[in-house]
Amino acid sequence: MKLYAISDLHLRHADNRSALERLPSFPDDWLIVAGDVGETLAELDLLLTALTARFQQVIWVPGNHELWTMPSEQPPLRGEARYQRLVRRCREQGVLTPEDPYPRWPGAGPHRVIVPMFLGYDYSFRPEDVPEHQALAWAAEHDLLCTDEVLLHPDPYPSRAAWCAARVEHTQARLATLPPDCATILVNHYPLRHEHAWLPRIPRFSIWCGTKRTEDWHLRYRAEVVVSGHLHIPLTRWRDGVRFEEVSLGYPQQWRHRGALVDCLREILPGPAPRVP
Repeated sequence: MKLYAISDLHLRHADNRSALERLPSFPDDWLIVAGDVGETLAELDLLLTALTARFQQVIWVPGNHELWTMPSEQPPLRGEARYQRLVRRCREQGVLTPEDPYPRWPGAGPHRVIVPMFLGYDYSFRPEDVPEHQALAWAAEHDLLCTDEVLLHPDPYPSRAAWCAARVEHTQARLATLPPDCATILVNHYPLRHEHAWLPRIPRFSIWCGTKRTEDWHLRYRAEVVVSGHLHIPLTRWRDGVRFEEVSLGYPQQWRHRGALVDCLREILPGPAPRVP
């Protein structure tokens, strides 16, 4: 029994949809989907139907793209209302979400709990000398503006940063109730650490990539593995003896050289042996 992960499937691209159709079945295994399935409810439905037929259990967390309010969809749900609609859609298919009890990993090994999270971002992944109120202007100096600023609404919160703060507090309260003898597999669309939000070609995009409130969560909450996406740069990092997996698929031109979708699945458990310090 294995635990796999993938993110950033971006199903509005025909090549990505075709890759999903060709994915073989893993009837004994679980799969984490770490956000950015697509922009529409139809794309989410396509993914859920495909993956629940291929895996024993699917776990989903939202990315920023799922939370966009698309003008073509009626009614045009915004913010928390849209998120809760996505959660309901997942639950209808038996898919676990950040709003469900954290499942205990049933495979071999020690006591582990999988923690799907929805945390958001608050523009804090920026240099210390850039004030928060100047973060957007700092990114604009390099001609950067995330589409979230137009399509990702925080309703009923006054800002995306406020929504992020509320989600962090909510998640911390839940994590504090976990038994002290269990390890965690932390799952979030965005990286948990500022140092991991590195995009070499567009470094100032980091302000849309997470929150410094989670810098120490890999230690505070006994993480064995931290799973994230968003960056479209799949790789494995180690920090403080904890494995960090960026599990993005990405746009067709970003993943074609890697083979089929099955070749892009990241094995989370059992995974590689722990790295010796």
